[in-house]
Amino acid sequence: ARQVLASGQGPTSFRKSDFTLPTVASLLDDLLRTLHKGRGFVFLRGLDVTRYDIDTLKIIYWGICSYLGEGISQNAQGEAMSAVTDYGDSFEGNDPYRHNIRAHRTTTEIHPHTDSCDYVALLCVRPAKSGGESAVVSSLAIYNELMATHPEYLQPLRRGFFLDLVGKGTSGKQLSFHRIPVFSYFSGKMSARFNKRQIELGAEKSIEGLDTLSQKAIDYVAELSLRDEFQLPMTFQAGDIQILNSRVTFHARKAFDDHAQPERKRLLLRVWLNALDPRPMAPEFANQLNTGERGAVTLRQ
Repeated sequence: ARQVLASGQGPTSFRKSDFTLPTVASLLDDLLRTLHKGRGFVFLRGLDVTRYDIDTLKIIYWGICSYLGEGISQNAQGEAMSAVTDYGDSFEGNDPYRHNIRAHRTTTEIHPHTDSCDYVALLCVRPAKSGGESAVVSSLAIYNELMATHPEYLQPLRRGFFLDLVGKGTSGKQLSFHRIPVFSYFSGKMSARFNKRQIELGAEKSIEGLDTLSQKAIDYVAELSLRDEFQLPMTFQAGDIQILNSRVTFHARKAFDDHAQPERKRLLLRVWLNALDPRPMAPEFANQLNTGERGAVTLRQ
C-alpha cells in the first residue's frame, strides 16, 4: 500500500501487478476457486481497519480485489469503489426504486437480489448502530426448489423480463433493451439474475406488463429467498470482507438504525468485479445494463 501511495496512484487506478502479496497470494487463489467453482461466496475477518487512514484502507482493499477480478464501474459517476452508507436520500413510501434511488444509499431493508457483475465485494469499515445484517442465498437452491414444487413457473423465469435499470442504463430512465432471464442455462452452467422490484417496475413501463403466471413466479422466487432454510445470515464487524459470486447467489440486507455522528455512521465499501476467467453466459443474459456482455454502468455527465 505504501508503494502505491508513493507512486501517486489513486485507490482504484492500479492493477494486481502493482500490488504484490507474496504471503497471501496462494490464499487468494484458493478464495478465487471457491468463488468461481465452489460455494460461490467467501467471508474474511481480521483486517484491522483502525490501523489505516481511509485512503490506505481503500488501497489495501482494492489490492485484494485485484487478485480476484477486474473492477468495473457500478454507477453513473463511474465509481469502481463506492460507499454503501446512508446518504439521506429522501423518497415517499418505502420503495426507493420507484424514485430512481438505489436502495444501498438508504437505511431501508434490501430484499434478496443480484448485482450486475460477476463478483460483488463489501468491506465493512464501520457497522451500523443496530441492524444491517447481511444474508446470502443460493440461487441454485432456489432453482432446485422451483423444479420440485412449481415447475410451471420456470417457463416465464427462463424467458425473462424487461428490467427497469433504476438509473444504471445508458440514460437515467431506461429499460433493458431485451428480456433478461431470471435463470439462464448455457454451456453447462446455470446463472441467475433477480431483482423483483426492477422486474415489476419494468413491467409497468413496458407495453407488455406481467401476466398472472409471471407475477406468481417472481413472487414465489422472492418468497423462497426470504425463507430461513435458504438464507445464510452474516453480521458485519469492522474489517470484515464479504465477496459473492453474483451469478449463483442472491444477497440481502436488513434495515438498520445508525449513529447520529457522521464519523460513526455505517460505512461499507463496495467493489464490482468481472472475473478474469468468466463464467459462460448466454449473450441475452450477459448484457444486463444495455452496455454489452458483462458491461459496466455507463458514466453520465
